[in-house]
Amino acid sequence: MSDNSHITASGASSNTDVGGALLAVLSVAGLVGAAGVGLAAIAAHKLESPTLATASTMLMIHATAVVALLVVAMRVSRPRLWIAVAAVMLAAVALFSGAVTYQAFIGTPIIKGAAPTGGTLLIASWIAVALLAIREALCSRNGRGARP
Repeated sequence: MSDNSHITASGASSNTDVGGALLAVLSVAGLVGAAGVGLAAIAAHKLESPTLATASTMLMIHATAVVALLVVAMRVSRPRLWIAVAAVMLAAVALFSGAVTYQAFIGTPIIKGAAPTGGTLLIASWIAVALLAIREALCSRNGRGARP
């Protein structure tokens, strides 16, 4: 498995696009986590702001959660659903944290309602995680679940 461009959800080498999507989302999660660390440094040393600290924490927590979701995606019967939820979670945290950060620096919202929309999408993505886990447990009980 030396060619990472062909990693599939099962970890085996293949020509499916699941591995590419998984690696793309993982790459974005790495950038989101890095942005969270950078924002934490700014919040601690340049512009002491609890708002920036919140945005930073949200970025780091959700980047880590996405990595965990991708690990789960490698073990389940329908990895595309898990990867899609991980991607939505990343988009949502970027929208929320981006809007909060912009307002902290500029003083006005970038787009009215961007932060609450991002927050709502984050809640929805966590609910989707719960529903997917329940679905996977039910499928597993019926012999159609997680991969060995």
